[in-house]
Amino acid sequence: MPTNTPIEIDSAVTTIILQHPTKEQIQAYENWLTEIVPIAQAAAGHRGVNIIRPHEASQPYTIVIHFDSEANLRAWLESDTRQQLVEKVRPLLNSEETIEVKTGLEFWFTPPQTRKSAPAYKQFLITLSAIFPLSILVPWLLSPIFWAVPFLAIPLVKAFLTSGIIVSLMTFVIMPRYVRLVARWLFANPK
Repeated sequence: MPTNTPIEIDSAVTTIILQHPTKEQIQAYENWLTEIVPIAQAAAGHRGVNIIRPHEASQPYTIVIHFDSEANLRAWLESDTRQQLVEKVRPLLNSEETIEVKTGLEFWFTPPQTRKSAPAYKQFLITLSAIFPLSILVPWLLSPIFWAVPFLAIPLVKAFLTSGIIVSLMTFVIMPRYVRLVARWLFANPK
């Protein structure tokens, strides 16, 4: 039965944390994970966590944390609570953890927690419908600048500048809003 409740989709962000516990401390590290995961899940904007355990002792644990916005992710990463928990685990690790924050293209289509990922054909159609008009509009709007500054009209420079503007618009302006606008269709369950 359809509802009129709007679907809320924010600019999702993901962080990948790599940690290398020492061989002798694996069980203590696992205990630490059972402590930190529920605390992280209670953080504002938290959308899920995946822990990828290594197949070999020399490989790191990979912790993938999803948040609804970069601001909420940064708030969690820099929180006193997390800092205290990281201090607690530090003696169990071979080396400092590495943290990589991912935003942009690969996370445009992160669904709400309770839904499956958007089908690939829908992702394709939405991306194409956003990029196609930009690929016409951006060069047309830049053409006076290309005429005024001949250096910018050099094919490689022109293509680089045009591509940079299109990717910036897609990543920071268009896709976060566009996906929110079409979320009901994008994440609809097939009948």
